[in-house]
Amino acid sequence: MSTSTLSALQERFASALTMGDRPAARTVIAECISANWDGRRLIDDLLWPVSQNIQIQHRADQLSTLSFQFATRLLRVLVDQASARIQFGPSRNRRILAISGPGDADEMTAQMAVDTLEAAGFSVTFAGGGIANDEITAFLHQHRPDILVLFASAPSDLPNIRQLIDSLREIQACPNLQIAVGAGVFNRADGLAEEIGADLWATSPAELAEMLIDEPARRAGTGQRTVGKSKRSRKAA
Repeated sequence: MSTSTLSALQERFASALTMGDRPAARTVIAECISANWDGRRLIDDLLWPVSQNIQIQHRADQLSTLSFQFATRLLRVLVDQASARIQFGPSRNRRILAISGPGDADEMTAQMAVDTLEAAGFSVTFAGGGIANDEITAFLHQHRPDILVLFASAPSDLPNIRQLIDSLREIQACPNLQIAVGAGVFNRADGLAEEIGADLWATSPAELAEMLIDEPARRAGTGQRTVGKSKRSRKAA
């Protein structure tokens, strides 16, 4: 499919979503399936880019709340359908706990990342958003996953994310845990992921899967984190 043809398909899909035209949106998905798109390609070439553009338009007040919610509710259903078409790769024997922001759009976005990671051979447990840090920490202690993914986090999540990473680093409760973040607020604030001490950061599900595959040993350096550094220095003094 040429770039112009794909762009036209994405525009038609976005229009159907924001108008709440469920039959038209399903028709686009059906056309892709007829062209032998699997779940991974549906996410990479259609669902992910269109959902991100819709969220950008909404934040810029270029899309009404009504249109945004038409799109979000319909996308959630269609992402579930894409999930059923995921072709799973060989197991990588690495387990992930995935957390998202609390909103419907956050969880829907994170679900695409979870599906992509499963297609890449990772074993994923997905909790969605609104989970207290003590519950996350308790799960990490008990089940010892290899990776904690914080994907599609909302700005309101940042204080808890900073506190969670600080706590895990300071008490060394899970010394081998790799922490990865992506999308959401991290895509809108350049350098934020590095500053709060994440080991990896990615802008899309495909990039996240690629980085986790290529850099399993990457960990944040001791001098990387800058958020809260002056506060800790004062305490030490």
